[in-house]
Amino acid sequence: MLGESEASEYTLLTESQKDAIREQLNRLLANPYFSHSKRFPAFLRFVTEHTLAGDAENIKERTLGVEIFGRDANYDTASDPIVRVTAAEIRKRVAQYYQDPAHTTELRITLPSGSYIPQFHWPKGTNDPVLKELDLAAVETLTGGEATPEAKPVIAHRHSLLVLALTCVVAGLLSVGGVLFWQAMHRSALDYFWQPVLTTNDPVLLCIADQLQYSSIVLRQAADPTQRVSLNDKLTAIVMDDVFATVKVAGVLQSRGRPYSLKSEGATELEDLRNGPTVFIGAFDNAWTLRLTNTLRYHFANDQDMTKLSIVDSNAPSQTRWVVDRSVQMATNNYRDYAIVARFTDTNTGKLAVVVAGIGRGGTIAAGEFLTDAGDLARLQRAAQEAGNKKNMEVVLSTQIIDGEPGSPKMEAAHFW
Repeated sequence: MLGESEASEYTLLTESQKDAIREQLNRLLANPYFSHSKRFPAFLRFVTEHTLAGDAENIKERTLGVEIFGRDANYDTASDPIVRVTAAEIRKRVAQYYQDPAHTTELRITLPSGSYIPQFHWPKGTNDPVLKELDLAAVETLTGGEATPEAKPVIAHRHSLLVLALTCVVAGLLSVGGVLFWQAMHRSALDYFWQPVLTTNDPVLLCIADQLQYSSIVLRQAADPTQRVSLNDKLTAIVMDDVFATVKVAGVLQSRGRPYSLKSEGATELEDLRNGPTVFIGAFDNAWTLRLTNTLRYHFANDQDMTKLSIVDSNAPSQTRWVVDRSVQMATNNYRDYAIVARFTDTNTGKLAVVVAGIGRGGTIAAGEFLTDAGDLARLQRAAQEAGNKKNMEVVLSTQIIDGEPGSPKMEAAHFW
């Protein structure tokens, strides 16, 4: 965590250094990890600007809740975790951004665990204030204590050359090694789950939920886009949150050179599922997902009025651990959502089935993120290894929804067979 001395150090930054930090912040927030959200950029920009202004000591949970999320000044931070959940998600997204080899040499903006005060790390070999402070400490160590005025320039110069040389060598090794390690981990974790889909010669089908809800369409005039015309039509609409998961999965397939096709669940026939692996996206708006998961240990359920939607454990059907109350969901947009991700051979078709489905829309987003994130899949891989590396698997996920936006997925339960 950034201490008071480190926080105050950033007030000594030059204007050019502050401009470099702001430029990197804009670059970071323009990335898809942040650009599709409102609260993540607002949070990171707020704490960064206040830190650069020397006001880091006032960056506290309650202040952030009031200033960024519009909470009352006396709101209960214990029962409303919006600041903590947002900070945790930002830490993960920042880490994902810098894991990309294309960003490894950029100035780093990080949010240390346990703190809301950002830290700034210049690329090695540049004018990094933190490196300066460490270099002076090393000089004093070499002189056996406080460096004398005469010794400081000479020793500092020699030591700086030595440190610079060692830093370059170590940084080079760590940079190359880190990139190779990340790539190896990324490949192995992704390939662990997706390999059965990627290695088959059969075509891959993405079965997407659709909603028949529009009887008209509004189009804009080409010459004057402010003028709109409503036309009668019958449209098949796809929920945007399902699109998010679809794009994530399609990205994995495309990066491995695997062709795929898209079909709405209403247009998908049983014969389509017999042609090759199918990825089913969405739950209560995708009949195929409900049919396939109905025989699994974890499956979707609901009450007669569709006011409570849930995931049920067949081994403990009386337990109600994973439930979404629609009244709470619609009234507050702050709730805990749940999802099922699975990979198994469907006994009806003999083909591989992959399920990416949440109770609510946020759950489906979290499921799509889980199945395309190396870190999440590495945890799944370890759980599978402990269970004996069986071929079929099913996992229940949870995610905290705050103001309609999902946080990171968390494994609630897993079954392997």
